[in-house]
Amino acid sequence: MTQSEFANKRVVVTDSDNYMGPIAVEHFGNLGANVLAWSAALDSSEAVQALLEAAGPTDILIANFGNNPRPNKVENISDEEWFELCDKLLHPFMRVVRAFGGQMKARGAGKIVAITSAAPLRAIYGASSYATMRGAQNAFVRTAGSELARFGVQFNGIGQNYIENEDYYPKAKRDSAKFQEELKQVPTGRCGPAQETANLMAFLASQQNTHIVGQVVPFAGGWVTSI
Repeated sequence: MTQSEFANKRVVVTDSDNYMGPIAVEHFGNLGANVLAWSAALDSSEAVQALLEAAGPTDILIANFGNNPRPNKVENISDEEWFELCDKLLHPFMRVVRAFGGQMKARGAGKIVAITSAAPLRAIYGASSYATMRGAQNAFVRTAGSELARFGVQFNGIGQNYIENEDYYPKAKRDSAKFQEELKQVPTGRCGPAQETANLMAFLASQQNTHIVGQVVPFAGGWVTSI
């Protein structure tokens, strides 16, 4: 991808202070895009409408949402934990894609890249609630992506795990002996750099990609190989 391709493109990054938001803002900015970094909560249709109005006609939406996974055994999952994950990961995800997908559909063009998770693809002890929300995101990418593609809008996701970021894999955790033992289950034996997620975002949002739709790309160092 070159700077000329993204020059003056309007890129919106949600939850810009969390998960993969910081690297997305940095990378698209370096590519010359006009980036709107949106950190405010998208906890209502009114909040999403405010974002839509602030953004204006948008070429690329990076639908990024992160939250504490709230790990717990099944019998101990509280309504509060479950609803919190719904409110942080699932409901705003649908709202923002609904809003920007509709705008892009009306113009007959646009790219949406969701930063989801590979967590639903393997049984992670104590992560039932989190995996459910991320699995629902992945299902939404597939179904909505197929629908929007008929109107010139490409909607894809990146199902990642074991990627450097300060929410899930901060440096202190990555350096711990316990985590180094955990990495033995990852074929590459390491956490991938956040920049590689940013590079993949840019490819999926670029004109070099015209035929990938409704896909969640597994990106986890071989920890999973399909979504």
